[in-house]
Amino acid sequence: MASSSARAVERALALLTAACQAGPITLSDAARTTELAISTALRLLRTLEAAGFVARDAEGRYGPGTLIVQLGAAAMSEQFLVRLCAPAMDDLAAATGESVYLSVRGHGSTAVYLAITEGTHSVRHVSWVGRTVRLDGSAAGAVLREEVPASGYVAVARGVEDDVTAICAPIRLRERTVAALSLLVPSYRVDGERTEDLGVRLARVTQDLSARLTGTPALARAPAPAPGGSEPDTAGAS
Repeated sequence: MASSSARAVERALALLTAACQAGPITLSDAARTTELAISTALRLLRTLEAAGFVARDAEGRYGPGTLIVQLGAAAMSEQFLVRLCAPAMDDLAAATGESVYLSVRGHGSTAVYLAITEGTHSVRHVSWVGRTVRLDGSAAGAVLREEVPASGYVAVARGVEDDVTAICAPIRLRERTVAALSLLVPSYRVDGERTEDLGVRLARVTQDLSARLTGTPALARAPAPAPGGSEPDTAGAS
């Protein structure tokens, strides 16, 4: 019985590896890659899907599920991701005066806050680390769902809180968004121009973090406006 259970775990892990490394992958390709009968592969993939370890796309192909992404991001947060992002978050908070959050996709339809650097304004967003927010209607949710426009950032006013505007951009590992970096700003302090200035600045930072995460050179880009330059409200906040 023990050997049978161990064999089932080995098969499930082999399928999970195939879905994560080669995904999105069809059932037949997953079975062929792991040398399993299609019926066995289907049974195990359904179990993994029910637990949130794999997910099916609109075409029925299997890829990483929300739970495996969350677990990977949680492990990365302890060992690497927070440490990687901390200096950039500190710089953003100092330059803009606004609170900076790092978040990842949680289980189900949520995002979870992993880390914060609080802003320097007397009125600022304080720590929500460990709390979850819904994906629907939030800037972090749009980013983590890969719903990012060509500008490279998402801005949502009154998404999670009525008096807060969230500006968010993706951190990517190759082609997949693994985290979101957000500026949370009291809505009275932003207008369209300042939102754009903060969004462009934030997108540059996350592009650099993504390049460092994947070990590839960052794309050439214009330098961030210096405090005291063309961003009067941002400069004042620093």
